[in-house]
Amino acid sequence: MAGEAQFGGQSVLILPEGAQRLLGRDAQRTNIAVACAIGNIVRTTLGPRGMDKMLVSEMGDIVITNDGATILEEMNVEHPAAKIMVEIAKTQDKEVGDGTTTAVMLGGELLKRAGELLDQDIHPSTIIRGYKRAAGYCEKILRNISYKVTLEDTETLEKIASISMGSKTVGFGNVKDKLGKLVVSAVKQVAERKDGKVVVDDDFIKVEKKEGGDIDDTQLINGVLIDKEVVHPGMPKKVENAKIALVDSALEIEKTETDAKIEITSPEQMEAFLKQEEKMLREMVEKIAASGANVVFCQKGIDDVAQHFLAKKGLVAVRRVKKSDMEKLAKATGAKVATSLDDLTAKDLGYAGLVEERKIAGEQMVFVEKCKDPKSVTIFVRASTEQVVNEGERAIVDGIGAVSSAVEEGEYVAGGGSIEMQLATELRKYATETGGREQLAIQAFADTLEIVPRTLSESAGMDVIDTLAELRTRHKRADGRDAGVDVYNSKIADMKKLGVIEPTKVKTQAIASASEAAAMLLRIDDMISAKARMPAGGPGGPGGMPGGMGGGDYE
Repeated sequence: MAGEAQFGGQSVLILPEGAQRLLGRDAQRTNIAVACAIGNIVRTTLGPRGMDKMLVSEMGDIVITNDGATILEEMNVEHPAAKIMVEIAKTQDKEVGDGTTTAVMLGGELLKRAGELLDQDIHPSTIIRGYKRAAGYCEKILRNISYKVTLEDTETLEKIASISMGSKTVGFGNVKDKLGKLVVSAVKQVAERKDGKVVVDDDFIKVEKKEGGDIDDTQLINGVLIDKEVVHPGMPKKVENAKIALVDSALEIEKTETDAKIEITSPEQMEAFLKQEEKMLREMVEKIAASGANVVFCQKGIDDVAQHFLAKKGLVAVRRVKKSDMEKLAKATGAKVATSLDDLTAKDLGYAGLVEERKIAGEQMVFVEKCKDPKSVTIFVRASTEQVVNEGERAIVDGIGAVSSAVEEGEYVAGGGSIEMQLATELRKYATETGGREQLAIQAFADTLEIVPRTLSESAGMDVIDTLAELRTRHKRADGRDAGVDVYNSKIADMKKLGVIEPTKVKTQAIASASEAAAMLLRIDDMISAKARMPAGGPGGPGGMPGGMGGGDYE
């Protein structure tokens, strides 16, 4: 029985009743089966001809996507091995923003191939060593065969952005090219050079979305879009050549939590008390006006009386702006966030060519645009429905991640499964030079990499065996390293000439994450789940009898 140990002929109970335990090959087989299942779920979403998944939550919310990270996150998996596969997608998404499907697919396939090797009595440690050597060799090959790209190479970067969005619902026709141009413009605007390297902080590219309209209406705003409205109807709705104050203090009288008691015994005292409050609020507004500001963004609240005084001065005010938006406004306008009104001076103000409140899809939004060399910009995504606009946002985020990775690393490779075929070809040569059983693991790693061109050819309706055979032949030739699957024309073609290119970092990260996750799961030979299962009929079993008499395990 699981959780029992034998000592001196007696059984000793170690784990609680209902605990589960899987030992040796059973544990390995279970983990491999789960990982393969996760990999197969996302596999059909790969590439421009990939299909979407519809996910319905417990609350009935619908998500339609083919983004690997989103699918796995929304699936709400329970098995611990499945959760590790989800972590691969999250890591890939966080590090490079693209290639999540590839990473998860490779992880599942590596474990499937490892299962075949385990059946041949090859020890897990041998497989893990082989996988580690193969992953390291792949990284070395990638560095040697990558092409160079710089921040100034706009055309190449636009191709990278376009390809990263190609598999999404919104990535058809000229739309992905237009979105690619927006993404590259945004990345180039916020990119900064530090110690001779290009650094891109994706946090300063805000992606705002609003359904209603068409995906073609998506635009790049050289500034920040705030999803708030102007606080007072008497304030101007449009200000040109705006001088912007960013205030991180409340424009209202602080109500302390102490047990102070104010005793008012006459109407005159009441009036004096109210006048004092009014005077304090008026002084706050005077301090803002004295700085020369004509637009105020406040992180905290603005009192109704203060709103009135601001409106009388002709100032535009927006309240309860998120801290992240305040940081973006500071980067875009050059303003400094003032924590106290006493410290607010003309030097702290930022500049924007236009601040305007506009009604978008029935809601008021404040546009801060035409900034001078803003280091924070906004991509405003529009689409017809909530599902499409969400997928548009995911496509933009993927594009930003891909272009940022290409700019920071300065390297890219050909896509369409060509780089995976080249790595597989090189790994097979490397395997023959490696002695011992590890070469079998390296060959398995090479076979795993071929899952990418295999899947692309399947989705394009091509003959998989013929396609892989021809690709292997092409990649053995000196001029065939960029040969991949042209899914639009269902044939093999030179991917670099077609403009199908991807950042090198997407591939290195996917291979590293997949191989490490596979190694982690292969090391497990014992799974102990100490969570006791609830007896049928609830904690007390049927009829609430102690110990759940007559009840079975709740499956």
